[in-house]
Amino acid sequence: MQKWLLDQRNLAVEVTPEMEAAKEAEFKAEIAVLKEQALAAGGLFVLGTERHESRRIDNQLRGRTGRQGDPGVSKFYLSCEDDLLRIFAGDRLDSIMKTFGVGEGEAITHPWLNRAIETAQKRVETRNYDIRKNLLKYDDVVNDQRKAVFEQRQEFMDSEDLSELVGDFRRDVVSDLVERYMPPKAYAEQWDIDGLDEKVRSTLGLELPLHDWAAEEGVSNEEIEERLLAAADARAAERLEQIGADQTRGLEKQFMLQMIDMQWREHLVHLDHLRGVIGLRGYGQRDPLNEYKTEAFSLFESLLYDLRHNVTRWLMTVEFRFQPPPELPEFQEIHLNPGTGENEMANPAAQNPEGALIGDDRSRLPVEMLPAGWEMTGRNSPCPCGSGRKFKHCHGALI
Repeated sequence: MQKWLLDQRNLAVEVTPEMEAAKEAEFKAEIAVLKEQALAAGGLFVLGTERHESRRIDNQLRGRTGRQGDPGVSKFYLSCEDDLLRIFAGDRLDSIMKTFGVGEGEAITHPWLNRAIETAQKRVETRNYDIRKNLLKYDDVVNDQRKAVFEQRQEFMDSEDLSELVGDFRRDVVSDLVERYMPPKAYAEQWDIDGLDEKVRSTLGLELPLHDWAAEEGVSNEEIEERLLAAADARAAERLEQIGADQTRGLEKQFMLQMIDMQWREHLVHLDHLRGVIGLRGYGQRDPLNEYKTEAFSLFESLLYDLRHNVTRWLMTVEFRFQPPPELPEFQEIHLNPGTGENEMANPAAQNPEGALIGDDRSRLPVEMLPAGWEMTGRNSPCPCGSGRKFKHCHGALI
């Protein structure tokens, strides 16, 4: 590949290998001179105004002074008011100051002080490590739930027929409603039939004689659950016949994905709020991590419960109205006569000169009667068939 550069007159000059080698040698000679000057001055001098909380950062900074065996010096100036010394080495530093009788503003240089600073850094690193380790435990709780939700969502995406899963959701919803409003160990007088009837209307879209069923002699909640499930399955079969199998499968998959995405976003917000306040449980002598696991599991169960009920409610109550597409109005084409500029629609003779075929009738005109090369006619040129119309409005529309 040829290389070019601009000279003083802004003219392009080709760079030859000899020119490139000479320039490289010049740069190396200049770098060698500068390196000798730096080595004669003692190498790189790093001046630090504080010590970092991590020993690794300080070691990296010191390492720059002796890079590749070059000489160098590093020096750090610290103040007793630095956070590192004030918080983590305050007591030890006070004992050192009293031992040597150092006054205010006087510099201290002693190996004991270096060890005290290293001890403070070790404390900070230990504390930060414990914080990250504890934070990772909280993240593991969310990560386990994330894996379960994403695996379920991937199954929704990979499956083409979710009717079996939708049926399981419907049966679980019926069981949840009966268990909530008609507890197994409760007497018939304690059943909340009004609440169950309202939920059946809003969730399943069914109007059933629940009060009459509950008033029957010797009826049990299991029998009422079977009747509810049979009615729900019958309505689902009716909607399947009304909407169609293909459209129903598509709606089920779409509702599943939309609902699980929405529920998961809300669940993450709830976990974030819980993470911010769960530390207060420590004042009650309870482990915040265990409390977080318990509360997060309860929220995850609520997520699955809401997913079943919302998907079932959408599929059972949403009404679909199919309307035929509106009929397009018939437009009448208006063209101007190329010669006079007169409206063709105002002149009947111009509309159909010499009985030429117009409208859809022109499709019956034998194409063999047209001259050769008629396909190359311009769009706005007269049609070769002699109709007097533009080509795009006549035989051009057949192309």
